[in-house]
Amino acid sequence: MALSRTIVITGAGIGGLTAALALAARGFRIVVLEKAERLEEIGAGLQLSPNASRVLVELGLAERLKLRAVVPEAVSIMSARAGGELLRMPLGEAASHRAGAPYWVVHRADLQAALAGAVADHPDIDLKLGATYEDVAPHAKGLTVVHRSGTIRRSDLASALIGADGIWSTVRQQLFPEVQPRFSGLIAWRGTLDATQLPKDYTARRVQLWMGSNAHLVAYPIAGGRQINVVAVLPGTWNRPGWSTPGDPFEVMNAFAAPRWPPTARMMLATVDSWRKWALFGVPDGCPWSKGTVALLGDAVHAMLPFAAQGAGMAIEDAAVLARHLSLEAAESAAGVAAALKQYGRARQARVRRVQRTARQQGRIYHLGGSLALARDLAIRALGPDRMLARQDWIYGWRP
Repeated sequence: MALSRTIVITGAGIGGLTAALALAARGFRIVVLEKAERLEEIGAGLQLSPNASRVLVELGLAERLKLRAVVPEAVSIMSARAGGELLRMPLGEAASHRAGAPYWVVHRADLQAALAGAVADHPDIDLKLGATYEDVAPHAKGLTVVHRSGTIRRSDLASALIGADGIWSTVRQQLFPEVQPRFSGLIAWRGTLDATQLPKDYTARRVQLWMGSNAHLVAYPIAGGRQINVVAVLPGTWNRPGWSTPGDPFEVMNAFAAPRWPPTARMMLATVDSWRKWALFGVPDGCPWSKGTVALLGDAVHAMLPFAAQGAGMAIEDAAVLARHLSLEAAESAAGVAAALKQYGRARQARVRRVQRTARQQGRIYHLGGSLALARDLAIRALGPDRMLARQDWIYGWRP
């Protein structure tokens, strides 16, 4: 008896929607289960380096994103100790020419809306909102995936289930209950402001990375350059799950107090009207990627610290690699699906672990103080912009 050509994906985030489009392009029928009643415009900015944007361009998303995404000209690496810029690494045309794809910064809601629009236009993708995934069981034609809409329980037949339901993944909890997210001891504070609220020098099309003792700050334009996304990362003990809890602005300003932080950085922070905080958790390295005909994708399997700006990028890469391995031919039998999902995990493990390690290492470097911060600043200046960009080739140059 032939397997169903349907694949069920739990979660309509960046990874889940990208996977839906990539798999539908391979001839599968896709059902996406999303527990939210609607895809709300919440979240913060994302950096999409060429390794991720390449996948989105190949899926036909460039036209939908061109009016919302911003192409930053550079990354300005700033030091609170030095009071200003250490190095300006070129992006824009330089990164695009070097990697063969653009570098974008975009609001998460804009990217999700572009993906959801493409999903809605695809005849072989069914996005079910208000549908909470509950369970999965073997079936003669593959799997029975059970979900609930309000008080009504429903089920879909599928050849595979892909858990793209985030760091607190229900699918992962069912497959590998021993794998639990770990709190990093860091909290990200996020806010946005209108670009018109700052002097022109503050709103140039570049990513600013401010490094300081036990804290750092990232800012870049989003929404076509009309807004500035600001993220401040601080140590703390508050560790509630979730990523959009209201935060006290005085706590942020106290952490970035003068004279340790220069007026340039403090002006941006003071202009943010409303802060949301997000305790930074990660999934431990080495989480299994699949079990039989069920697999994980994105934060569900490798949620990482954001200090390499690759959280969304790794989920987008996952989607492309999953689609490459899970062909219609592989889906002719349960054994073929299981083998394809295992190959997908093997193909992703080494790269994702390296990115996870890089993010942790960069977080430690950003937060250095005293003589170690001085040594760091001197080393960055000595490296120079061209060599700094070349050091990103292993990330930016990736192709599915």
